Amino acid sequence: MDVWLIDDRGATVHVTTGSDGCLIVEESEPYTGYNMGDSGRVTVGAIGNETPFADHVGESILAVREEHEPNTGRVALELSFPRGRVRCESWAGDLRLTLM
Repeated sequence: MDVWLIDDRGATVHVTTGSDGCLIVEESEPYTGYNMGDSGRVTVGAIGNETPFADHVGESILAVREEHEPNTGRVALELSFPRGRVRCESWAGDLRLTLM
């Protein structure tokens, strides 16, 4: 899974995982969906109500906290909003989002 956070000025931040288990946070534009043949299709679209970020659409990020591991680098990012927090972390090579 990949997540793009878009601010009120249109700047985008991409959050995903790397092959080494690190959490990648970079400035980049969302890409378009693509077909993976027998493995299915990757769809890129607007946020739905089923993600932890849904409750925070339109809110400002008040604080950011990162967690690092010596051999991997960044492994988690916790974003604080006026009405709660969302934790993004690399978990066994996948991106896991948790409402805090």
